[in-house]
Amino acid sequence: MGQNDIRKIQIQGVHHITLNGADRQTSIDFWEGVLGMPFIFDQPNLDDPNQGHLYFDPGDGRLITIFTNEERKPDAAHVPEAIGSLHHLAFNVSQATFWQVAGRLDARGVKHSGPVDRGFMDSIYFRDPLGLRIEIASYRFEPPEGCRHADVMIEAHRIRVARGDHHIDREHLADAIELLVERRQQSLSTDRGARVGY
Repeated sequence: MGQNDIRKIQIQGVHHITLNGADRQTSIDFWEGVLGMPFIFDQPNLDDPNQGHLYFDPGDGRLITIFTNEERKPDAAHVPEAIGSLHHLAFNVSQATFWQVAGRLDARGVKHSGPVDRGFMDSIYFRDPLGLRIEIASYRFEPPEGCRHADVMIEAHRIRVARGDHHIDREHLADAIELLVERRQQSLSTDRGARVGY
């Protein structure tokens, strides 16, 4: 096989993520009862008849699935974060929801990081009942019409690097959004630069 025969496998999104769970009710209580993901599909694990396979909708049409077994009991010991293992799962919420997360975790007695400033987003971290680190994340921006968050992020990165700044922050995002709008949206003006007056 020559070099010209080697081709990429072009991924177009996350299809699903499957986790090893404990008993069935622990999964339902956490994924639907705490995180609000509808429980949408339930069948045996087709590779292991001793396990159930529960499916939850995280809100974007993708799936979080859990293998369950009634003989496994929840163990909140932290999931090892060794090389090659999963560090955390991050889920998107609106800014309106984000600022309610700490209080809603507090009401359940769940320890958490409190809000963490990530420059381009806000984050809060806690552990699920099986010790997996969960992140609730909220972008601080909306991409322009016809763009994705990734489009804004790559432009903000380029702006940040060109300016020699340490990390992406709000100013980089605002400038990236302006650049994307200028690139994507036509105008009859020959000079679209900023003006001093009104």
